[in-house]
Amino acid sequence: MKVIIIGGTGFIGKKLVRRMLLDGFEISVLGRNFSDELFTDPRIERISADTMRGGPWQEAVANAEIIINLAGASIFTRWSNKTKKEIYESRILTTHNIVEALRGKALPSRYLLNASAVGYYGDRQDEIIDEGASGGDDFLARLCRDWEKEAHEAAPYNTLVRVVRFGVVLGKHGGSFPKLVNIFKFLLGAELGNGKQWFSWIHEEDLVNALLFLIKNRDIEGPINGVSPNPVMNTELTRTLAKVVKRPLILPPIPTFFLKFMLGEFSDVFLKGQRVQPKKLESEGFTFQFPKLEEALRNLL
Repeated sequence: MKVIIIGGTGFIGKKLVRRMLLDGFEISVLGRNFSDELFTDPRIERISADTMRGGPWQEAVANAEIIINLAGASIFTRWSNKTKKEIYESRILTTHNIVEALRGKALPSRYLLNASAVGYYGDRQDEIIDEGASGGDDFLARLCRDWEKEAHEAAPYNTLVRVVRFGVVLGKHGGSFPKLVNIFKFLLGAELGNGKQWFSWIHEEDLVNALLFLIKNRDIEGPINGVSPNPVMNTELTRTLAKVVKRPLILPPIPTFFLKFMLGEFSDVFLKGQRVQPKKLESEGFTFQFPKLEEALRNLL
């Protein structure tokens, strides 16, 4: 099948590209940085473009049978008005331009698999959340709501739309995990705030497997939570990571007021959380390779 992966040069995208090559997909990758050796593979069509603007890249989207949208600026930075605008528009405008591409060319059927995030649910404290839960009303929740709404605009153009709400993706060579490991190795790891905020996560291998599972099982309706079945509180995350990297925890918990002072609104990413369950994946028979945090962390080190 002909697949285009928008944002395919990110760490999740690269992992997905490698797997899809093994499965025999015809792959186009749309991104900005093709320096990784992976992209020298002649089986990959490379398309460099700013997806926040329309352009010739939209023709490649229109010709694809499967469209996987992973594009979006990193949220892991202090949130000024400027960075919030970039975080928002990189997702909304890209997805809007994908939909516009589909509007212009009819195919018998298409499949759009669009990323979102568990931030959709807002801060829910100890509530156990599945895909039927309502959305929140903070910046990330509004972002995810609008992002998902934009993706569903593709439905009238013979396009089956599925949205996957990612938890924090733990990856060996990308995302926040390598930075966390270094912090703990230098004895700087500590609990954040009261340590009771929930952390919904997923191993990179399980996320890639889940995306491929959803391509093969398209009758799963509605949004899908892309998370491990075993979320943990910040306290457990901190202690488990310290155990795995074999370093003691010598610092006291970092107070909430200090994180808010240092990080501003971005501190919500660390001080708020969601206890999310992958109800739909589990009910459809998906098997997690790394369902428990400790085994996932040990695999990545």
